[in-house]
Amino acid sequence: MATARRAATTRRTRPAPRPPEGTPPRAELARQARLVLADAVRIARWAAAPRGPQQGLRTATASPSSASAAPGSAAAPSATTAEQAAAALDLTPDRVRAGWDRARLAGLVELHGATVRPGWRLQAWDRDDSAVLRGWVALLDAWSLVHPAPEGVAPGAVAEVVEAVPQVLSLLQLSQGPVLVPALLDLLGQRVDELREERCEVPGDGAPAHPAPPAERLPALLDWALEGLAEVGALTLDGEAGPEGRHATLTPLGNWAVWVKLEQICVAAQSPAGNIEQSAADMLRGCARLTPGPARDEYRAWLAARPLAGAVAELLAAARGEDALLRGLAFEALRVVGAPAEAEVRAAVAEPSLRPYALLWLAEYEGTDPDDAPEVLTREEATWLWVDTAAAVADHGESELLVRHLDSAVQGTVPALLEEVRAVGHPRTVQVLVALAAAHPDPALAKAVRRAAFQVHTGTL
Repeated sequence: MATARRAATTRRTRPAPRPPEGTPPRAELARQARLVLADAVRIARWAAAPRGPQQGLRTATASPSSASAAPGSAAAPSATTAEQAAAALDLTPDRVRAGWDRARLAGLVELHGATVRPGWRLQAWDRDDSAVLRGWVALLDAWSLVHPAPEGVAPGAVAEVVEAVPQVLSLLQLSQGPVLVPALLDLLGQRVDELREERCEVPGDGAPAHPAPPAERLPALLDWALEGLAEVGALTLDGEAGPEGRHATLTPLGNWAVWVKLEQICVAAQSPAGNIEQSAADMLRGCARLTPGPARDEYRAWLAARPLAGAVAELLAAARGEDALLRGLAFEALRVVGAPAEAEVRAAVAEPSLRPYALLWLAEYEGTDPDDAPEVLTREEATWLWVDTAAAVADHGESELLVRHLDSAVQGTVPALLEEVRAVGHPRTVQVLVALAAAHPDPALAKAVRRAAFQVHTGTL
């Protein structure tokens, strides 16, 4: 626990990367994101509200040919439901369907069968700017699902343009101002050519595996991409085409989002210990001997290289294992994740082996000083955590460290500690006590600890 507290204190003193000069404060960015998703939030709240005998909005499974299906949705509101929502919210049915699709893509709602429930971001929408910004970034990542692609273009060609769009956004971000659409078109064509060369998708007959977008279709595809990005609030397009063509300019939200993604790529490329490709458990083992600062750098690199929801689930799976050291390190990595891990950590409170770690995580997340966070634990929870930490030390540390671990116990005396340790029911209690007895230099104390281990082992408490 002492090591975890020091790590938490050090984490607060490490400066975070600063966004580009002129970037609005997070509160202002979150306000802008709330405006972009205003309809989606209204529809999500209406959809998730209980009404009569049925809970929430009912959906109709959407097939690819369904006219009522919003692009990218696995389910869309039925025609009747869309009309009900439109009447209740003073929107058109088409606007309801568009807002519903955005709500799903931004993580504001969750589908359980045909029933809609509020997602954790919707519940935190009014109080958590980080939840708002992450919801908007999720919508930005899915821009091509919000805006239907031009008709008559092969899906493979559309996919290549979608893959090339980040390069276009990077140019807009680096330019720090309006960029002519013809310049963006040149970059798009070059990037699509590079992607095809990198893949070398040439089958045995020498024909391309996927037809490249014809040059005459690229302008239409670029217009589609820019309009789609404008729809989600990432950029603006000037109203009329001038002699040199239209201009595209990133909004403050779009500029911030591109900067964040570039920072993530840089962090992933600078992994100090090379654990990016490892599983969560192996990554945590690789971080076990690092000091807190380098360990956090490694956590950030590992997280940046994979979808966040899956990474959080993988960290919690590692925490549920038998290795107590990985349990503590997993929650240190979850501290780096921050707000997006809140719902999963709150759910982990119900699991006895994770409860003390989850309660400490939540206390610090809610603003409690790391030195005061242990006060949220009951005496029994603190004792359980003491045993779990001692198990980690016994498995991976040195004897002297295990002896010093006695000083971190909440009990004032060794007899009181042994009495509560015997009663707490940790599965590693016997092994911890045996290791402590073998390590302690005081023969009388070691004998008392061995006696306690025997009593736990035989059940004679």
